[in-house]
Amino acid sequence: MKSTPTEYLRPARAADVPALMSLRTEAETWLGTKGTDQWSDPETGGKAITKWRASIDEGRAWVVVTDDGEVLATVSRGPVDRDFWTDDDHPESALYLYKLIVARQAAGRQLGARLVDWASNLAAMEGRDWVRIDTWRTNGGLHAYYERLGFKHVRTENPSHRRSGWLAQRAVTALSLPDDLLAVGTQGLGDCVL
Repeated sequence: MKSTPTEYLRPARAADVPALMSLRTEAETWLGTKGTDQWSDPETGGKAITKWRASIDEGRAWVVVTDDGEVLATVSRGPVDRDFWTDDDHPESALYLYKLIVARQAAGRQLGARLVDWASNLAAMEGRDWVRIDTWRTNGGLHAYYERLGFKHVRTENPSHRRSGWLAQRAVTALSLPDDLLAVGTQGLGDCVL
């Protein structure tokens, strides 16, 4: 029998925005040391905060927190991005993930893989077939990471107004760590595993 988890997943709250921005800033710095310019754009400031607040208000942003409330990771789900996915892709058949970020102090704990597995389970419960992502076109290290998690490259789009465009998807049945699912908690509603 597993002991009580030291981290769990919950919906993000407005009070989490400073922690989310710290995660983003830390990720930008770390990515820069890996030779990629991912997220090194003006969106880091007010525009990113505005987007996160909207995701939180709409219930689309989630955080992994420790028992004492420290934010270790985040992921958001969102609508289909029509710059990339077309009607031929059957957009309704997928759940779309955005802003998957793990704190460097939590590296090696498989939080990214566990968040993708959580999204896969959620997508399956909604009757969807795929979890889809789009990433920075030039971030080969990130592409390889997602491929290790079972994502298959679909194609690369190159709209002039976007830096993202490496498109990939994973079948909802392709869990990376099925025996290590994140506990999901909501304050006052108890915990469950999804």
